[in-house]
This record gives sequence, C-alpha cells and structure tokens, in this order.
Amino acid sequence: MYASVRRYEGNAELAGELSSRADEVRSVVGDIPGFRAYYLLDAGGDTVSISVFDDESGAHQSNEAAAAWLKENVPNLPGAPAISAGEVLLSF
Repeated sequence: MYASVRRYEGNAELAGELSSRADEVRSVVGDIPGFRAYYLLDAGGDTVSISVFDDESGAHQSNEAAAAWLKENVPNLPGAPAISAGEVLLSF
C-alpha cells in the first residue's frame, strides 16, 4: 500500500468545505485504480487529507486529481498543500 498526505496549512475552512461535498470528493479519488481509503482531518488550523492506494501510481494520481478539482471548485484556495507520500509500513 502507498499513502499520500496533503496538508493545507492555515486553511481550517477547507475541511468543512470538503466534508460538505463528500460525494464529489469521493468521486475524485475513489475512482482512481487501486483506491483503498480516504481520510479528511480537521487538524486545528490546518486541513489534512490522507489517500491510500495499492501503489505509488494511484497516490500520485490522487494528488493530481485533487489539485485539479480544487482549482476548479475552490478557486480562492491560498497556496498549494505540503505533500508527503510513501509506502505504508504498518496498518491495523
């Protein structure tokens, strides 16, 4: 498994926007081959999303798809997220 973590620093409002549009968000990442899970966190002043896929390709595609969707649907989003990605070494 491979995961991608996107942190939108200083943008707590984005978590509410995304959670209110859950079906749209699900279609953006859920249709990517190898999709396993998506998590959205309200991390205090930040919004964090975690996408889990079978492989690196799916995680990379999710980053591109999320960026394109946000550009179109949340045009006033300040700045790009900090992205961390890697192989999942432990999962319960």
